[in-house]
Amino acid sequence: MASSEDILTISELSAHLRVHPTTIYRLLREGRIPGFRVGSAWRFSRAAIEIWEKEQAEPIEGEPVPTRKPKGRKARK
Repeated sequence: MASSEDILTISELSAHLRVHPTTIYRLLREGRIPGFRVGSAWRFSRAAIEIWEKEQAEPIEGEPVPTRKPKGRKARK
C-alpha cells in the first residue's frame, strides 16, 4: 500500500514542478501527465511523476535538438 508521502495532490505537484495548478489541469486534459482520480480530486503517484520527469528531459529520437540563437548584435562586416 502506498503511503501518503507517495501520493501528491494538485497543489503539491504544482509546487514540486513550480507551475500553476491550471497548468497541471491542462496537462491532465491533454493526457500528457500521469494521474488518477479519487472521487472528484486528482492524485499523482510520486514514482510515476519521477519517471515522467525523466522522460520529459530526454530528447526524442529523430527530432533535432533545439538550439538558441546567440543574443546581442550581429558582428559588423
